[in-house]
Formats: sequence, C-alpha cells, structure tokens
Amino acid sequence: MGVKGVQYFMDSCCPEVCVNVNLRDMATQLVARGTANSPDPTLVVDGMACIRHWYSCRDWVCGGQWKEYVDILKSWCETFTSTGIRLVFFFDGVVEEQKRQEWVKRRRRVNGEISKIFCHIKAHGEQPGRELFCLPSGLATFTCFALRSLGQEVFCSVQEADYEIASYARQHGCMGILGQDSDFIIYDSSPYLSVAKLQINSLTTVLYDQQKFCQATGLSVFQLPLLACVLGNDVVSEEKMQHIRNNAMATYREKNPVSHTGAPRGQMILAVAQLVSSLWAKQAEDTGKILQHLNLSPPHRELLKKGICSYLLPGQESCPQDEISAHPSNCAFEEYVSPEILKSCREKHVAAEGFMVYSVVYEGVIECSNTLEDEEDTELLPQAFVYKPCRQRIYGLLLRHDGSTADPPAVKEWFVYPGNPLKEPDMVHPVPFSLSCAIPGDSPSLDLLWFGTGPEVPALRLMSFLSIFDCSELTELHGVIEGSLLAALCLITYIVMQLPFISSRAVQLGSLYVRGLSHLLGANCASGCPLPNAALMPWHSFDGRLFHSKYLLAHSGTEKTVLLDNNPSCLSLFLQLRERLIEICRKRGRVLQSRPRPNAPVQSRKPTVEPGYRDRHTGWPSDGGEGWRERGEERRDRSEYEKRERQLERGGRHFPPHSYPECHIGGSQRMQESCPPRQSYRSRRRYQLAPRWSQPPAPGT
Repeated sequence: MGVKGVQYFMDSCCPEVCVNVNLRDMATQLVARGTANSPDPTLVVDGMACIRHWYSCRDWVCGGQWKEYVDILKSWCETFTSTGIRLVFFFDGVVEEQKRQEWVKRRRRVNGEISKIFCHIKAHGEQPGRELFCLPSGLATFTCFALRSLGQEVFCSVQEADYEIASYARQHGCMGILGQDSDFIIYDSSPYLSVAKLQINSLTTVLYDQQKFCQATGLSVFQLPLLACVLGNDVVSEEKMQHIRNNAMATYREKNPVSHTGAPRGQMILAVAQLVSSLWAKQAEDTGKILQHLNLSPPHRELLKKGICSYLLPGQESCPQDEISAHPSNCAFEEYVSPEILKSCREKHVAAEGFMVYSVVYEGVIECSNTLEDEEDTELLPQAFVYKPCRQRIYGLLLRHDGSTADPPAVKEWFVYPGNPLKEPDMVHPVPFSLSCAIPGDSPSLDLLWFGTGPEVPALRLMSFLSIFDCSELTELHGVIEGSLLAALCLITYIVMQLPFISSRAVQLGSLYVRGLSHLLGANCASGCPLPNAALMPWHSFDGRLFHSKYLLAHSGTEKTVLLDNNPSCLSLFLQLRERLIEICRKRGRVLQSRPRPNAPVQSRKPTVEPGYRDRHTGWPSDGGEGWRERGEERRDRSEYEKRERQLERGGRHFPPHSYPECHIGGSQRMQESCPPRQSYRSRRRYQLAPRWSQPPAPGT
C-alpha cells in the first residue's frame, strides 16, 4: 500500500519531485566515478511490485501462459544485464502480524474483483478486459523460481520486504530501488525509481527525489517516518489517525485560507507535514517525547512509535529493540525440529529455494492469496479444501517430534476462499505421517530425508513425496518418464481422488491445477527434494490458453487423436499415463469413464444446481451457493465444521464409485512440444462454462 496519498502527491502535485532519468546513463556515471574494485551498478527490484507489469501475456483468466511469461522475464532481465546493471530481486516471504488486517482488506477487495470476472465470463463468454485483470494463481511463487532459473539473484524476505529491500540497498550502496511503493521515499536509503513509468526499451523512468520531496513538505529526512505514520500505512491504519489529520487540516486551512480545490489530497500531505514540523519546533528531543504532544490513547501512541521505528534501518537512529520491525529469534515450532533443520530451512527460504516449509516451522502460519474461484459454483470445492489433506500430511512430516507423545500443535491457515470472512485463521492440525509402502523400519526422520547420504535415502524421499499425495503406486515411473510428467500425473491423480466429479468451468480448474503445483513444491521441499524443483514449475506442464482450448474440444466429443494433434508418440504416452491414473483410482474404488458432453450454453447469473459436493461433505448449504456469503457474516459452529471436514481429510477414499468426465489437465503441454504445429481452433479465444451434470452419473453408464 505504501503511505496514503504520498504517491499521488508526488505524481500530481509536485512535478519537481519527479525526475526523468536514464538508467543506462546512471550506471555509466556510477562506473566512471568508481574504482577498479567497485561493484557493478546494482538495482534492487521489488519483485511483488513488478509482477503485474511483467505479466503482459494476452490470456490470463485460464491459469496463465507460463512459457511466454518466462520468455518475458528473460528478455526483461537481459535488457538490464546487457548494459552492465546487476539486478537483485526481493519477494515477500512472510506477512507480518502487524500488517495482517491490511492484508485481509486487500484480499476482500480482490474477491469482489474476481466475482466481477466470473460475471463477465457468464454474460459474454470471453475474457474480461484489462480493467478486471487478475494475476494468474501462484504467479508470485513461481516467479521466484523462474528468475533463479535465469541466473538472477533472488531473495525471499523473513520480515517486511520493503524493510529488507531498503536495508540491502543502503548497505550495498545500490544505484536505486525499482518498485512502486511510496514507503521507499520515506526510508533513508537508495533512490526510489518507478517501475510503473519504466520504458524497458529505452531504460528510462522517473526517479522520486527525496531531497526535493523534503523541500516541498518543509521536513527533514528524519521527520518523514512520522509523516508516513500519521497519513496511514501498513502498520498504522489510516482510520486510527483520522482525528489527528482532521485537526491538522483545520489548522492548515486557518493559516492558508486560499482555496486549493484542485488537489485536496495534496492539501492533506501539506497539512500533516506542517503538524510534524511544528512538533519538532516545540521540543527537539527524542520521538517518544514528541509523540506526547499528540492527542492519542496510550495504545495508539505505542502503535505510532512502532510504525516510526519500522522505517529505521540498521545503523540509523535506534528505537527500543522490541519496537523495531524485526524477525523474532525464536521460531514457532522449534521443539519439533532439529537445529540443523532450522538452519537449512531458513537458508533455503531466504535464497528462494524452498516453499511452505519455512512458514510452517518458523511462523506456524501459512497464507494463500486469492484464487480464481467462482463463489456461485457449488460443484467444485475451493482449492483450500481440495489440498487440505495434502497440507496436513506435510505438517505431519515436518512436525513429527521423535520420542514425544504430545500431539504437534495446529498450524494457522489464512487461506482465501469463497465464504471465508478472514476474521481469524483456520486452525489445521497435522496428520501423522507414514509411508504408503512397506519399507522396513519406522518412517524416516526429517533429518534423514534432508541430510541423509545412504543408498536408501533417494527412495525414501520419493516415497515420502508421493505418500503425501497418496500416490505411492507411481514410484516405479520415476526415471521412466520425465519428472514434470510424473509430477503432473501425481497431481491429477490427487485432484481426481478429492473431487466427486469434475464438471466446473475450465477457468477454475486451471487455477486449481496451478495451486496444486505449489503444493507439490511444498511437499517436495519437505521430503528432501526427491524431484528437482524445476520439474514442478508450471511452464513445464501447463499453459492456460492451450488447456482451455483442449478442454472445450474434449467436451465437444473430439477424438483423442485429434486432441493430441495426430501425433502417435503423444497418444502413446497419454494412454500410458491415463491407464496408470485409472489403475490407482480403481484401487480406491473409483471408476473413471470418458463421457464427453457438448459445451454448455452460457448460463444466467444464478444457475440452479442440485445439491453438490459441498452439501454432502463440507457443510456447504444446498442453496445454490448463497450460504457462502452467509458464512462470511457468521461461521458455522466449529465442532460441526470440523466434523464434516474429517471426511475430506481421509483423502477422498470415502466416495462411492462414480463415472467421471475425462479431464485433460496438466502434463499436456510437455506431450505437445514434439507435436506438429497445431491448427487454429475457432473456440480458443472463447471462455465458456464447462458442461455440467445435475448429479454424478451412475457407475458404468
């Protein structure tokens, strides 16, 4: 979010603060002024601020065009490195609890935008315009790995990312911070450069000059943190300082009676700046004494002090140690893992080499942002519930404390899904982990999986990974097919075993698949990486545009040979993998049959559906989806909720045998790569509701 109103003030009210610069020239000047041992000109990049600008692929609603996206990243990075500019990327690794409410507020806002996206698809049968653009699910997670695969330096934060970015830039004397967050004009660090105004071809952008900003507001650099907190930021909410700003505005207008009708938000910045300046004029002492002059309750005064301290970087004026936005030294579940695991866990997290594990072990909290899910579609469970059994096994693997009889504690989950008001986290308990095959001895310890070197360890890692998804039968395919295909088959098998029938629109299924890849990644990290992380990247197994076109063709009755572009090798591989999927499902009492159905017509805003999966298994009401919003106001009784969810935690084995439509998701891209050029399908640019059944078809029909 940055500081409320400051970005607008600089862009619209203070043109002198906005300096047009050429990054190539800046780098050349730095090199000319340096010595032979000086480091290359370095630009610290706020990855989260750049993602929306990086993803310029035409299609985004069906899960993402991942290969094209990686090509865009590669070209973007090469533009800088070819001119001698070194890039260092930072991504958010945690959501600090002091910023949780702001995170929740943003997630709720995006939920409203997602609802509009599905309304548009139902009404028009096509992807909405850029005004409703929503990032493909999992984009931030996989962008870290994409940049690493391109040879870039990537860091994942263990505290507030803005703080780590500013600290790194100051410590290493970097040429600038590339982002879009007005907090960077507050930190006393390297120059703040705009990614929104970046012209990549010419490497020109806008530099927000901190000294000129101080001149415009009449403040010194050390006074800017107080200005930011009174205006409102991620730490100190805008609402808590409202009365202070109102008083400041009233005083400002008394002293400046000339009306400023054109820029009211600009007036607010100047009014608060005038207040801040007057406080220091009254008493030029430490921040704590200065805050005594503000009409604040003790808790709000302490919050304001904490907000000010969050802008102070290492080596600058210090606040009391407990006020600084720093990562706690003790982890949440320290007693459940060895010191070696803790050390490795943190190192992999910081280096952006892991996923999920650090958040569970150190924080005891994980979160998942918005996913493209239709709140009115009662046939497909939200991904948070689909992958919950998988996460519980990961928790069980990570937090199994040898020799302890105490049950491991619950993990706090902040997952965004339809009907979740996000007023409190879901408390999810680990499920005891055990391998799905008969290997002599007890289940392997986490230390053995992560650090073991014996000949049996690779097999244990692979079995642990597959057991998390209840797919141990796939062990024999390791080394026979590519790792990305094995991962895709594992994920598809898991999805099929969790869902009673797959008949929702391809838009949501695409997001479900990509979210599943992130769970594969987490399970792989927890199991000691039996598969290379590169094999789990979406650009190796999924393309949203291709998936959607094939999905519509499959449900229109198109033959398999045509779906696979008449390529015999692709068809052979597909049939082999499908047979393995059917075999696993058969062992679980599930029967899969191909029942292509014609594409359903575009439906009305509120389709009528029969009681579906949520009604029977997760406590969702049979009212066509209206109960989701009711849960947003008042959750069901926790005991009832957990009782109904226990059925899901058993991994889907409780389902009676049904027949299901054939689902061609994931894995298809890898098989398509060796195929001849595809024909242009007329339906490719249309986004339709998937075929529906009023109820699961009877077995054998």
